[in-house]
Amino acid sequence: MSQARRAPELGEVQETLLIPLYARAVETRKRRGMLSDPRAVEMVEALDYDFARFDGARSLLGSNLRTLLFDAWVRDFLERHPSGTVVEIGTGLNTRFERLDNGTVHWFDLDLPDVIDLRREFFQDTDRRRMVASSVTDPGWLRDVAAGPGPYFLVAEAVLIYLDEADVRSVFELIAGRLPGANLALETASGHMVDNQDGHDVLRLMAARMRWRCDDAREVEKWRDGISLLDSCTFLSLPEPVRRDLSRTYRLMLRTVGTIKRKEMESYHFNLFRL
Repeated sequence: MSQARRAPELGEVQETLLIPLYARAVETRKRRGMLSDPRAVEMVEALDYDFARFDGARSLLGSNLRTLLFDAWVRDFLERHPSGTVVEIGTGLNTRFERLDNGTVHWFDLDLPDVIDLRREFFQDTDRRRMVASSVTDPGWLRDVAAGPGPYFLVAEAVLIYLDEADVRSVFELIAGRLPGANLALETASGHMVDNQDGHDVLRLMAARMRWRCDDAREVEKWRDGISLLDSCTFLSLPEPVRRDLSRTYRLMLRTVGTIKRKEMESYHFNLFRL
């Protein structure tokens, strides 16, 4: 007898975690997808949710490209610091640990309590990997992370854009104060994207709305002494290692969409900071 599917009980912003989850599952089911994530397929099949409403959305492609980019940044960090600590801020149902675990990394999966409750249906803590139920704006989670070995790499994938700028600033202050020198990867959304999100192909289906508008990630360097922007790109300027691993079909698709929707494709920037 098959197990009953579980309906995810999530807050408005937390529900957005189902978008990248479904994007990875869709890509995995393709014959020549850009990534393989069997766990994502298992989780989609286990959840009672109308994922089909996302079918055909171009943003699923964008979600997977962002995932590959952040994977590349974390992989590079682990090549240099194989026993360092990685923190997934707003981890959702991400499987980055499964893709990148080198056998020595220490890992924290951070998210709000309702998400961690759902996540525990599919994942378990280990000696090197722990789930932490907390808001990113609550300084308590940093005590747990700081007890792990440095250096530190933090990933905030599709998280901080849903906060007010004042809250984003407070997150930078908290991390820089407790983990000086840590790397932080995140995306920023331009004012154009924030203003037009009601027409976005998947966000228009969600109750959550982006709130932090940032047209130039270099402005963040002015928030606090020591913040440094190490790298920044858009969908149209992904680093060569990421583009090289894409099939010819996907590279052609990026060029085509970039020609037609250049302003939209440049509305997100993916940024790597040192704090």
